Amino acid sequence: MDLEILKAQVWALATAYGGKIVLAILAFIIGRAIIGKVGSLLSGFMEKRKVDKDVQPFLNSLLVVLLNVMLLLSIAGIVGIETSSFVAVLGAAGLAVGLALQGSLANFAGGVLILIFKPYRVGDLISAQGFTGIVEGVQIFNTVLVTPDNKTIILPNGSLSTSPITNISGKGEIRVDMVFAAGSQNGVDKIREALDIVVKSCPSALKDRGHDIFVTKLTENAIFFDVRVWTCSSTYWDTYYFVHEGVSRQFGLDNVQPPKPAELGVALRQL
Repeated sequence: MDLEILKAQVWALATAYGGKIVLAILAFIIGRAIIGKVGSLLSGFMEKRKVDKDVQPFLNSLLVVLLNVMLLLSIAGIVGIETSSFVAVLGAAGLAVGLALQGSLANFAGGVLILIFKPYRVGDLISAQGFTGIVEGVQIFNTVLVTPDNKTIILPNGSLSTSPITNISGKGEIRVDMVFAAGSQNGVDKIREALDIVVKSCPSALKDRGHDIFVTKLTENAIFFDVRVWTCSSTYWDTYYFVHEGVSRQFGLDNVQPPKPAELGVALRQL
């Protein structure tokens, strides 16, 4: 009698849930195949967009985990398990974690955007958040800069992704703008000739781009020149310091007199 009752109960369960279980198994198999395909498509997309190889596996794994959670919740619903409580718990946990780590999440999101869209790359000279330096590394949460005086600056990616960034070396070539002043008693031609000699002798100046030497201001006792020299981004400071030192030497060789003290103060404030 007990065996007959057991058989009846098993049959009732198989009748009630058999179709749902078969459907859940099919949904699992099909869902896993779709998730695998989506993961492959995402990997191909990131490869095509040249997303940083260090972040590709992380993004792929994150998407696959999220899709698998959604698949399991869907299968639970097909079988007849109430999923609203699970969704509520997951939502509450996600909200709590998000509030606790909102700064880190903002930096993470900023890092992903920087790695995908690449407003700058490792080795670029950039100016951001009041700092100027060469990008040593782009990490998930931070960007590491090395300043010209060899200081390491760590900037959060969240603020970098939402604020202006000057990529100084983004084009590969850069113009070095400098201001020089000399006494007006020397004459424009004499001063220009001295400046021209220095610029043409600069080994890091790009010869095919030419250079500019303009008179920008005339006063009673001084003549001000803008000197603009094109160079490679990597040799910006080499060019800057070479020209300044060279001008000092050439002015001495050519006996180019400096402005009077009052005008010299004006010149220094304009540098």
